[in-house]
Amino acid sequence: MSNGHAHVFLGEGHEHAERSTWAVIWLCGAMMVLEIVGGLLFGSIALVADGMHMSTHAGALLLAALAYGYSRRHANDPRFSFGTGKLGDLAGFTSAMILAMIALLIGYESVVRLFNPVPIAFTEAIPIAVLGLGVNIASAWLLSRGGHHHHGHDHGHAHAHAAQDDTKRIAAPYETFLLSVFETDHPPVFRLATESGRPLVADAALIETLRPDGSRQIFTFADHGDFLQSLETIPEPHEFTANLRLGEVIHSVSFAEHGHAHHAAHRDNNMRAAVVHVMADAAVSVLVIVGLLLARSFGWLWMDPLAGIVGALVIASWAAGLIRDTGAILLDMTPDAALSRSIRTLLEQDGDRVRDLHLWRLGPGHLGAILSIETEHARDAASYRARLVHFQNLSHLTIEVEQTMPEQVRKAA
Repeated sequence: MSNGHAHVFLGEGHEHAERSTWAVIWLCGAMMVLEIVGGLLFGSIALVADGMHMSTHAGALLLAALAYGYSRRHANDPRFSFGTGKLGDLAGFTSAMILAMIALLIGYESVVRLFNPVPIAFTEAIPIAVLGLGVNIASAWLLSRGGHHHHGHDHGHAHAHAAQDDTKRIAAPYETFLLSVFETDHPPVFRLATESGRPLVADAALIETLRPDGSRQIFTFADHGDFLQSLETIPEPHEFTANLRLGEVIHSVSFAEHGHAHHAAHRDNNMRAAVVHVMADAAVSVLVIVGLLLARSFGWLWMDPLAGIVGALVIASWAAGLIRDTGAILLDMTPDAALSRSIRTLLEQDGDRVRDLHLWRLGPGHLGAILSIETEHARDAASYRARLVHFQNLSHLTIEVEQTMPEQVRKAA
């Protein structure tokens, strides 16, 4: 059964991200008005066109800002059974669809101009493109202060770290030690071994971790033959300094989180969509500038539409990645198959069996899980909940325990 608690599943830095998005909207809005008014006053259709393009950019950012505001104001609204944390994913999905349509329009216009070139006012077009690039760089800087984000390229690394990926080599005078975070189908633990294969004494090793917030934790070891393994599990996130004590000598090494799929649980797709819009606009600006310069210098008018086609393909690729990721969240697909396996492995001990397991994302940094466990032992939901306490992303956990008759009793009956 689930413990009672508030269903607020917003990401860290939610309000700061909202303020950053509004700042970018004001910047883009001012640029839009300046370009449209200036274009009308000075008779520049290129300036008016770029201002209208900036309006679509500002509109997409407005969608992100409104999603931040709505989800914050209604975070405790009981009508939302699992909070408003996924509203940002809905906004990100919508924004990605808009971005995909923009890519189609740019691609279509570029192909038309490739076969039917039009005269280009280089004197006006190049400064406008440079100014637009400057606005996009400023926008990207403002949004980068609003929280962690990822663009359209994601690493397909699973939640569980492969041991070799997190191995730290510690060079000592007479031996090199290998310290790693291991969690492949296993709750995260430290593993310690020697490069030469020489055995270690468990009682002589100890680790104290120091996290950025100042919290500390002690880890002791047990002998597993070729390596020592910590008795205590490592809480998320795996970002800390590990002070390894071997006898009287202390070695310090740092561990940091990597950009693997585990971060899909923390990713703010609303901010990601806003950043993708900015980066797409910046990429197009760079391509346009290059195309215009080459066209002016060598008379290659086809370079301008070619730059547009390349830009459309880049935008379409980013949009597709965003649609794929946000769509999976909206459809409650399992966000982390390796985490699901780790939970199942951790709970299926002493003959217990996980009959049903549902894992889904509630919001940035928050996962929900529903478990049905079959056991022959006198265990309640609290005992299984305690085993999962180190999975800090599990913000909403519902456990159903079904007691079954022991096999020997069934045979006797």
